[in-house]
Amino acid sequence: MKIKEIHSNSDWTLQIVADDGRIGIFDVTPYLKYEAFADLKNQNAFMQISNGGYFIEWDCGADLSADTIETRWQVKHDDKVSTHKDA
Repeated sequence: MKIKEIHSNSDWTLQIVADDGRIGIFDVTPYLKYEAFADLKNQNAFMQISNGGYFIEWDCGADLSADTIETRWQVKHDDKVSTHKDA
């Protein structure tokens, strides 16, 4: 998955749009207990996020891969376009 758009929400979730049209929510809350994500408990730090396409990164240095996000996000809308068919 490649991340097309990402938006931080005040409830420590991320709204994500994938390049294939899927839209979903990723909850960062379970990660806040880990030292690498501790700075994100601060709402201002959480909102400072950058999209690297195949990863996201906060200004504090915490990051998540698109693979991690895809494994654990909740897809809310799926416009995924299939470019091949299974035989």
